[in-house]
Amino acid sequence: MAQQLTFDLPTKTARGRGDFFISGCNKLAVKMLEDWPNWPNLKLVLVGPKSAGKSHLAHVWANDIEANISQAKHLASADIPNLSQTPTVIENVAEIATDMAAQKSLFHLHNLMQTSGIPLLLTADLPPARWGLSLPDLQSRMSATTITTLPAPDDALLAAVLLKLFNDRQIDVQPKLVSYLVKRMDRSLEFAADLVSNLDNAALSQGCAINQKLAAQVLDNTFENTA
Repeated sequence: MAQQLTFDLPTKTARGRGDFFISGCNKLAVKMLEDWPNWPNLKLVLVGPKSAGKSHLAHVWANDIEANISQAKHLASADIPNLSQTPTVIENVAEIATDMAAQKSLFHLHNLMQTSGIPLLLTADLPPARWGLSLPDLQSRMSATTITTLPAPDDALLAAVLLKLFNDRQIDVQPKLVSYLVKRMDRSLEFAADLVSNLDNAALSQGCAINQKLAAQVLDNTFENTA
C-alpha cells in the first residue's frame, strides 16, 4: 500500500491577515517584513514567482503599518509627494521596464521617501538586476536594494490552503485526498483556488462526493485550462 503523505500543518497566521499561513517556505520572508525597522535604508524588494503569495504578504505588511499600496504601472498618474508621506508598497515594478513616465515617478518617490526615512516595499517576480529599467539612476538604486525571496509554496502550505479553501465552501475532505492533490498539483496558490472551485463545481454537476476519481479528472482539466 502506498504511504500517504503527512503534513505538519502551519498553525500560526501572519499578523493582520488571518488567512495567511506561515510555513517553512515563507517564514524567512515573513520575518524580514516583520523586521522592517531594521531594513537597510528602510527599503526592501520582495521577490517571488507568480502566485507564491507576494501580494498577499505585502498586503499583510501594509495592513500592519497602515501603508499605501500602488501598482507600479499607475505611478505616472499618482500624487507622488502625497504618496511619499506614509509607508508604501509598490507592486510589480518590473512591469514598468518600458514606461519611462512611471520610472521617473518611482525614482522621485524613492528619493522623497529616502530623505524622509519612510519605509518602501517593492514587489516583483524577478530580482531588480533583471528588471531592465531604462532609467539608469532608478535601476542602480533598485539593484542596490536589499532583497528577500518568497519561494513557491511547499507541501505544508499548499495543504493548509487547500483545507481552508474547502472549509470556506463547507466541504469536508479526507486528509488522504489533500495528500493526493498536493502531490499532483501545480506549486501555485492561484492553481489551488482554481482547483477547489473546479472540484466543487464538478461534484455539484455530477451529483457526487469529491473523491480521488473526481480529483484525477478535475486535475487534468485544471491543468489544461491554466496551460
